[in-house]
Amino acid sequence: MLLSTPTLCLSSKTTFFFNSHSQSLMKSFASKTSSSLGLDAHEITDVDAAISLQEWQGWGTTSPVPSMVNQVIRDLRLLEKDIEPPMEFCGNHGTLSGGFKVEEDKKHRAKYATLSNSEEKIQFFSARQIACRLLGSRGYLCQKCWLPLGDCICSRVTMCSLWHGLRIWLYMHPKDFLRQNNTGKLLWQVFGVQAAKLCLYGITEHEELMWNELKRAGRNKVWCLYPDKNAMTESVKDIVGCSMNPECQVANEDTTMHIILFDGTWSNSGAMFKRLQGRSASEWGEQLRCISLNTGVSLMHKLRPQPSWDRTCTAAAAIGLLYELQQVPEFSTFGLDKQAEAIENALEVLLEGLVSRRLRMGRSISRKERHNRDIC
Repeated sequence: MLLSTPTLCLSSKTTFFFNSHSQSLMKSFASKTSSSLGLDAHEITDVDAAISLQEWQGWGTTSPVPSMVNQVIRDLRLLEKDIEPPMEFCGNHGTLSGGFKVEEDKKHRAKYATLSNSEEKIQFFSARQIACRLLGSRGYLCQKCWLPLGDCICSRVTMCSLWHGLRIWLYMHPKDFLRQNNTGKLLWQVFGVQAAKLCLYGITEHEELMWNELKRAGRNKVWCLYPDKNAMTESVKDIVGCSMNPECQVANEDTTMHIILFDGTWSNSGAMFKRLQGRSASEWGEQLRCISLNTGVSLMHKLRPQPSWDRTCTAAAAIGLLYELQQVPEFSTFGLDKQAEAIENALEVLLEGLVSRRLRMGRSISRKERHNRDIC
């Protein structure tokens, strides 16, 4: 966690509401979850355990409630009934604590060891991360800006319409979900959840929704923003060349351009990029194309420095993308510069909110610089 806060323990003795969505491919895996934890599925009702659709979508997503996330929540509640220590969370991101953490850690490690392939392991890892963050953040974080309720910045963030010919996907790692200093959340705060869509790594419901839209658009309308040193990257001008070229157009395909931004640490983004390219090769027989930007240092660098100066936060990457698209004559009339400014303003508001919180808590607002050898 890059931006620390005082330890705060929260008990999860709150009633949950049930959403019945479940995918058939998850059923056998979900049943293995409870049985491997040694729990009786009849000890607690679904209405006591699950998260509602309204609550789930309130965090910034349009998907159904992930069935595996609900299963993990049920298993946590069942375990809580089975042992003495209550379920408690410390910090801002739903980290389990105390005696319950010790017992749950044993159970989930045993469960993980029974999973037969890497895909099941990724899905279980992601579901568990998200389930814990949801439980620990309830009643503590604002669902829109992901800051503590007393530090909510929502009233100071101004919404703006994104050009209809562009859709942004936030491919987010579970460890960045509900993270206070995450900047990707600003994109759907400003542009709305239909224009800037959240897709959580390892969550089947999210990934399938994204890929369904990408397949409708076709590979020629999809790019990912990632500095892949092992592949040839394209510039923003190359995007225009393909999107406007009749040879790149296919009958009955969506004309919207889809840009995928990776939202996670640089080490986690590598695994996400590999997963995305593997799916692309499976769907189209080719990998997705990468685009590069000429980005500068983000405002957030002071609070959460990047591994090197040529890397930036998610919101700053989106700002750079929009500004570079604005410089292309074919896109100059779509007001992309104004849309970039809207994200810049929101980023300033987020930074001010985080700085104000740190000062109030008596903490430093400067972070130790890293990789000083990279600075000219």
